[in-house]
Amino acid sequence: MPPEERDAQILKRLKQVTRYAYQHSPFYRKHWDRAGFHPDHLGSLEDFEEKVPAITKQDLRESQARVPSFGDYLCIPQEEIHHIHGTSGTTGQPTAFAVGRGDWEAIGNAHARIMWGMGLRPGDTIFIASLFSLYWGSWGTLIGSERLRARSFPFGAGAPGMTARAVGWLRQIKPTAFYSTPSYALHLAETARSQGIDPAEFGLRILFFSGEPGASVPGVRDRIQQAFEARVVDSGSMAEMTPWMNCAGTAETEGMLLWQDLVYTEVCDPATFRRVAFGQRGTPVYTHLERTSQPMIRLLSGDLALWEEGPSACGRTYPRLPNGIFGRIDDAFTIRGENVYPNEIDAALNTMADYGGEHRIVISRERTMDELLVQVEPTRAVFGAGQEALRAFRDETAGLLQRIVGIRVRVEALAPDTLPRTDFKARRVVDDRDVFRELNRKLEKER
Repeated sequence: MPPEERDAQILKRLKQVTRYAYQHSPFYRKHWDRAGFHPDHLGSLEDFEEKVPAITKQDLRESQARVPSFGDYLCIPQEEIHHIHGTSGTTGQPTAFAVGRGDWEAIGNAHARIMWGMGLRPGDTIFIASLFSLYWGSWGTLIGSERLRARSFPFGAGAPGMTARAVGWLRQIKPTAFYSTPSYALHLAETARSQGIDPAEFGLRILFFSGEPGASVPGVRDRIQQAFEARVVDSGSMAEMTPWMNCAGTAETEGMLLWQDLVYTEVCDPATFRRVAFGQRGTPVYTHLERTSQPMIRLLSGDLALWEEGPSACGRTYPRLPNGIFGRIDDAFTIRGENVYPNEIDAALNTMADYGGEHRIVISRERTMDELLVQVEPTRAVFGAGQEALRAFRDETAGLLQRIVGIRVRVEALAPDTLPRTDFKARRVVDDRDVFRELNRKLEKER
């Protein structure tokens, strides 16, 4: 659809969504009354951007603290709740997600439609290799697969030895598609090779991912594609925004499309919450167009992305995130005045032929200067080739990272399999002074 026609349809839906939320949610009514906004004021998409205040995850947590367990932004009676999901709560009070039956069906419809765009079809077998728990990723993939009338293989993840068993099941069943995080796919490929099995033997046609950046990063994407000899598709926004595949690539288009008629997305300046021009970076701000239980209206993601205007190679006219989502703005750390995003280091390392697949970033302050040290596992061939080969690997890695982040980076080469692999989202940043000093002493001894 031409963008101007789609925008007109989106505006009609935004008028309905804001009226519905104003009538059913004390949270939005109070929030908008304070800002001087009323749904009757909405005459254009520009009005929506300028007059509707953004909300944050902290606003949602405070709402649920005031009105347990689902907050005063719940717009349906509690007896109509069909599923309860939530955040892990590892960094504070968990957030509860209440999903009505109609929303559950709408999410399945949306995901099936998007998965069709990825190239998945009825009759495909989809291997789901992620946690079945509060985590939305597994469930969203499952209900999309079922609605698509594909064969679902909800294998899961997380139990000891499960990755080794996944290798056996993949060889036996030979599914056509696979879902997990990018980190887990690389871990799976390593596990298969350790058993003398080429991951390409699984016969996968499509691997699609969410949960962390990576599948739109050329270095990471290329390693996965080469390992499995299959198409890689990136997807995912926020659990609060489910259908989280509202940001997703297609069979023909790299990066992520913004499926605007499901979740209206603006990429905004993180300080003003006003849209940035196409070709610029900002933070996605999301609005549900179909959710009725806990609708999110201008939810600030806190992520970082660059957007471009459509159309894309697949013919769809949606805006696109060509590099996907880089990571969270608050994941960035500042070293000697330079903002460093962990995902940029990840992307750079994955372009190296001798990178062994895992690393850890250690940041601290030694005396009066910020320091950055990256522990990297080279390939087994490089690690076993002697000190000269390791020294050359460290120098090459340090030079590459310095060009990327703009400051001096110290590198330590670790033995393969030193760092833990993950069944879920990779966590690779350590901010610990004692760890840094210990590693510094070790490097000094090596010299």
